[in-house]
Amino acid sequence: MVDLSTSLAGVKMKNPLVLASGIRGNNAKLLIRAAKEGAGAVTSKSCSLMPREGHVNPTAIAAPTYMLNAIGLSNPGVEAELGEIQEAVAHAGVPIIASVYADSVENFAAAAARISSAKPAIIELDISCPNVHKEGEMFSSNKEAASEVTRAVKAKVKNIPISVKLSANVPDIGSIAAECQKSGADIITAINTMPAMCIDIRAKKAVLANQYGGMSGPALLPIALRAVHSIRKKCSLPIIGGGGVTSGEDAVAMIMAGATAVSIGSAVWYRKDAFGEINMEMSQFMKAENYHKLSEIKLIE
Repeated sequence: MVDLSTSLAGVKMKNPLVLASGIRGNNAKLLIRAAKEGAGAVTSKSCSLMPREGHVNPTAIAAPTYMLNAIGLSNPGVEAELGEIQEAVAHAGVPIIASVYADSVENFAAAAARISSAKPAIIELDISCPNVHKEGEMFSSNKEAASEVTRAVKAKVKNIPISVKLSANVPDIGSIAAECQKSGADIITAINTMPAMCIDIRAKKAVLANQYGGMSGPALLPIALRAVHSIRKKCSLPIIGGGGVTSGEDAVAMIMAGATAVSIGSAVWYRKDAFGEINMEMSQFMKAENYHKLSEIKLIE
């Protein structure tokens, strides 16, 4: 029997698999379902201070090697989210990660402070969502903006670890992660989707109503591995690494790249029992390679 347990800033997990934000929405019952399916921790869909409708349909497409979505960050707002997080905390049996996003530094701090009253194990700051800050850039686009958000939230939230979610769509993700660490972040989540587009050549228009969307799925894995490895070189914080992980071997590769835990998103679409099967495949690989626990898996230098 191999030991798949790990921990994130003191938060213990029975296995390293984390349900990614946005996959099962804000509904407590769906978050609890992911836990029962074998997730070691679950993340809620990012919520904001006020409700947001998001984009009109079509908002998502699935292909054999990638998925593309432009949901538009639809959510019921932090006040409606509180009850769902509280129910998930009470009944999931695994750590709950509450994700928030905002359109300003002040609103990030306010949303994080409000969601903290539901007592999630970790609060994720989705600074790599397509909100606008300083001439259209995401907060994750430069280390100054990322640091500013991190400091503001840490000033408001004292007793819950903070994970900052970064984008690989930058020249040097490692330096941004290092700056977040200096500013008080406890964990780094990497990566978010990458900007992409799909065109229907017969209809002669973009498939998504928003034209552009975020790409996830198997095609994202090499980008995610490189990003996590780049972060590990410059940042000593635990990393929730994800992007395109659909198998146990993918998850092991993510850990070898430097991840402490592994985010699972589109695999839930591609595989019926994603969490159970990926955990099993990780165990099988570790037994075959004579690993007894995750910490024995050596990082790629």
